[in-house]
Amino acid sequence: MTTYSAVVTTGIYCRPGCGARPLAKNNVTFELAAAAEAAGFRACLRCRPYRVAGPVSAAAPEIVCGAVQLIIDGALDEGTEPALAERVGLSTRHLRRLFRAHLGVSPDELARSRRAHFARRLLDDTDIAVVDVAFASGFGSLRQFNRTMREIFRASPTELRGRRRRSDRLVTDGGLALRLPVLPGYDWDGVRAILAARALPGVESVEDGAYRRTITVDGAPAVVEVTRGAPDHLLLRAHLPYWEGLIHIVDRVGRLLGLDTDPAAGAAALGALAQPRPGLVVPGAWAPLEPGLHALLGTDRAGAVVATLGNPVAGLPAGLTHTFPEPAALTADALRGLGLDEPDAAAVGALAAAAPELHRGTSLAALAELPGIAADLRHALAFRLGVRDAFPAGDPAVVAALADLELDPAWIPAQWRALAAAHLMAHATTMSESVQNQAGAVRTVGA
Repeated sequence: MTTYSAVVTTGIYCRPGCGARPLAKNNVTFELAAAAEAAGFRACLRCRPYRVAGPVSAAAPEIVCGAVQLIIDGALDEGTEPALAERVGLSTRHLRRLFRAHLGVSPDELARSRRAHFARRLLDDTDIAVVDVAFASGFGSLRQFNRTMREIFRASPTELRGRRRRSDRLVTDGGLALRLPVLPGYDWDGVRAILAARALPGVESVEDGAYRRTITVDGAPAVVEVTRGAPDHLLLRAHLPYWEGLIHIVDRVGRLLGLDTDPAAGAAALGALAQPRPGLVVPGAWAPLEPGLHALLGTDRAGAVVATLGNPVAGLPAGLTHTFPEPAALTADALRGLGLDEPDAAAVGALAAAAPELHRGTSLAALAELPGIAADLRHALAFRLGVRDAFPAGDPAVVAALADLELDPAWIPAQWRALAAAHLMAHATTMSESVQNQAGAVRTVGA
């Protein structure tokens, strides 16, 4: 967990590792940058804490984490705290009390800080016009944008862009390039391998060290691409029809890559299993229906469904050919027409019908209410929805790794079962690479 240090004598807060050396007696700490800002501190100009990852602590109650997720999804871009409180079943006063107790900040202050930090990164990394930065970051008006940036960074957006360092500006041959902050040790190779094994043909591609996928933005096709950047960030390239609401697309990419989780506590609990890859996290999903379709049908049949019912997009790189079908297109009748047997067609149809109710954190109990979804499939879907106790025991990679390591999954603590599954999948990838290397060595000797 990132801990921010604030200095009461200067009014400045810093990220870990900053070169500033204030007296310890003058320091106070915050788990969120937003909490430091709410307490009146401003970001350090040297270490620029708005450029580092800072997921919400796993120790926060589930209802707080759920409300934070709604904020990340834009619930307070135009909505209000009372409306947010109603959605999570609390009074406004109680919701604010929980946020203050566990995060040190109110819901509105958290949302405001997130928008401001994202805007500051856009001002640093890109040449997007200042007015477009405002709406790309989720602000409702230019006036609100200017006021918030002055309150948090003590300068106007134009002044902040003028302060950016020469190395900040990202140059790309197409689309928009942005840095995605990651926690120290984030295991990009491990996450990419898990995504590669479960990629939907035509929609996702994992090759040449990059993850690419098609998305839709208000019905228009778009493409996002993620590659390794530096130890503290990945590099995102987005090819979008417009920039409005960009913050939410970047957030969804972050959830897909597990950037909103801190694996440290889980790695410690899993011991030797996590030791080879302590920075591995559980990948999420762009949309819940996608891993559900893959879990139900497997790669080849899911790819056939995408090729027939998805929307074709020409001229894209790396095998990207379609956007994922709209849920309304995945009816049982349409799937039967593709040759799926009755149980599979009914199960996919039920999953598609329930898609509006599926979201990150949808519990195993809720998934159990869907018809035709067996326990193994529920766990496979919940694994990608961020459910901590999900364990896809039927996944071939998990089965192979358990056998190779001679492990009984009963020992895994419930809250780390999904993370344990990710480590087992990573071990299976290592096993496969070892076999391929041995086969290559045999062929070389034989030659």
